[in-house]
Amino acid sequence: QVQLMESGGGLVQPGGSLRLSCAASGFTFSTYAMTWYRQAPGKERELVATISSTGGRTNYADSVKGRFTISRDNAKNTVYLQMNMLKPEDTAMYYCNAFSYVLSMSRNYWGQGTLVTVSS
Repeated sequence: QVQLMESGGGLVQPGGSLRLSCAASGFTFSTYAMTWYRQAPGKERELVATISSTGGRTNYADSVKGRFTISRDNAKNTVYLQMNMLKPEDTAMYYCNAFSYVLSMSRNYWGQGTLVTVSS
């Protein structure tokens, strides 16, 4: 059974930091690209950061470059999102996504999300 379980969300003041984690199980984690998405109230889901299966390549939304860092530990089947210098506009539900495209077959898994609220 495939599971992606996010954790680490919460309430933080502007300028603060949070570290999100996404623990994966039920599939070969090390062969999947991992992405963090977020969805703010009344807005569409947007890509925040993505990391390749080996961790060698990362990509970030312009809005979080220089503040957020995505990383992964394939030995622990976990992907992380370190969020620094948080702003009120970072308030959203954050979702973990696993994606693989092999032999013309794509697989796409989602977690349930963890809520991040940035407010004073």
